[in-house]
Amino acid sequence: MKNIALLIVPAILLVPLFLAGCISVKAPDKPIEINLNVTIKQEIIVRLQKDAQDLITSNPELFPK
Repeated sequence: MKNIALLIVPAILLVPLFLAGCISVKAPDKPIEINLNVTIKQEIIVRLQKDAQDLITSNPELFPK
């Protein structure tokens, strides 16, 4: 039993060394592009909503409740 443990422990320690050669990390050829159109659309909607609210508040005769 002790002889098996002496073989298993070094094998467990050497496995990561062999697997390390299989993994490679490299930068992509093209730059990463992040599309922010959603944020811009939300900002425009909020601004238009505020402008519409200001228009309604300043002209109550045009927009009766």
